[in-house]
Amino acid sequence: MKIAIMGTGGVGGYYGGLLAKQGHEVTFIARGAHLQAIQKNGLQIKSIHGDFIVSPAAAVANPAEVGAVDFVLVCVKTYDTESVARTMTPLVGAQTTVLSLQNGIDAAERIGKVIGVDHAIGGATWISSAVEAPGVIKQMSQFRRIVVGELSGGISPRVETLVEAFRPTGVTIEATDDIRKILWTKFVFISSASSLGSLTRLAMGEYRAVPETRAMILSLMKEVETVARAQRIALDDDVVQKALAFMDNAAPHIKASMQLDVETGRRSEIEAMIGVIGRKGRELSVPTLTADFIYAALLPIDLKAVRAS
Repeated sequence: MKIAIMGTGGVGGYYGGLLAKQGHEVTFIARGAHLQAIQKNGLQIKSIHGDFIVSPAAAVANPAEVGAVDFVLVCVKTYDTESVARTMTPLVGAQTTVLSLQNGIDAAERIGKVIGVDHAIGGATWISSAVEAPGVIKQMSQFRRIVVGELSGGISPRVETLVEAFRPTGVTIEATDDIRKILWTKFVFISSASSLGSLTRLAMGEYRAVPETRAMILSLMKEVETVARAQRIALDDDVVQKALAFMDNAAPHIKASMQLDVETGRRSEIEAMIGVIGRKGRELSVPTLTADFIYAALLPIDLKAVRAS
C-alpha cells in the first residue's frame, strides 16, 4: 500500500518505520534538519523491541510531491491540525483514508471538516516515542497499542485493511465499533499524565507515589469521566480505576509528550489535553475545578513558548 506519514516525529516516525519495514510504500513528510537527515542517511529507529534503519527512506517536505495515497497517518501536534489538514489535500484521492493518531478527543473530526468527513477515521495510540536527534526515533515503552474505528461507528473494510497492515509489525492493534469511547477512555489517563507531569516536571514513577499528588490525579480523572458521561459516552464503570492501574504499571521513567514539550520550552498541547476539559465542562454545566486550576497554572508557560516560537 501507499502510505504517507504527516508528522515524522516519535509516533509517526516509529509507526511509519515499522510499515516501511514490512514492505509498504511509505513516504515521510518532515522538515528542517530532520528531513535532511532522513534523506541522507535513512530513518533510524531505536526501540526496546529492536533497532532498525529504513534506508533509503522516501522523505519530502511538500505533500504535493507525493500525490494521492491509500492511507495517511496524521501524527502532528493538535495545534497544527487544521493547517496540516489543508496542506495534505494533495495526498487525498477519492479512495484515501486518513487516520488521526493524535492526542486529544476531536482531531479526526477537525481533519474531516477540511478534507471531507468521509475520508477520516479515528484512532488512539498508547506509546512512548520521541525524536532523539535528526533522523533518529527513540521508542521507549513496552506498550505499543493502536485502536482504530469509524467515527460513525462500526468496523468497515478500510479499518480492517489498516489493522491487517499493522498486524505483522508486532504492534498491538484492534478495530472498535465505538472509537469515541476509546478516545475518551485514553483521555482519562493521558490528560492526567500530561497535566501532573507538566506541573511537577518529574517522571511518572515519582509523582504518582506522592499521596497528595495522587489525589489530584484521581480528581482530574473523575472530572474527565464526568464530562464524558455528560455527552453520553459509554465509558466502562471502572474507567478511572483502570487508568490509575495503567499509570501505576507504566515504567517509572515515562514522561508524556506534553511534559517533554513544557520542559524544553516548546509550545505544548495544553488546549487539547487540559483546556478542552474546562471548555466542555462549562458547555455541559459540569464543574472542572482541578482541570481549571492546572490549565491556569500552565497557561503562562505555554503563552511564553508561543511568543518565543
